[in-house]
Amino acid sequence: MLDIADNSGVKSALCIKVLGKGGARGKKRRPVAMVGDVVCVAIKKAMPSCQLDGKKVHKCVIIRTKHPVKRLDGSYVRFDSNAAVMIDNDGNPIGTRIFGAVARELREKNYMKIISLASEVV
Repeated sequence: MLDIADNSGVKSALCIKVLGKGGARGKKRRPVAMVGDVVCVAIKKAMPSCQLDGKKVHKCVIIRTKHPVKRLDGSYVRFDSNAAVMIDNDGNPIGTRIFGAVARELREKNYMKIISLASEVV
């Protein structure tokens, strides 16, 4: 389950598939999404004024994870909740505002529009 951290009207969504990562052999092995990965989601809770259809599958990019992310300098960063931002097919965010902090790893994945809309980059 992901909290949606923008003003697109979606409150929470369920991750269906991690895009760009293949599956592994064996039981109980599945791809894991980290900061900057694109996932397909199903909308679980939305505001009545939401412009997105709740019966379709949408794409979003992960901006915060509970699991620690290791950086090149040896430090770790982790957040209180898993959060994502809804994006369109071109990779641009649907909302015009982003709530909360975002990880600096999005800069390496070329999500500059999300970084510029964020209030804080950690």
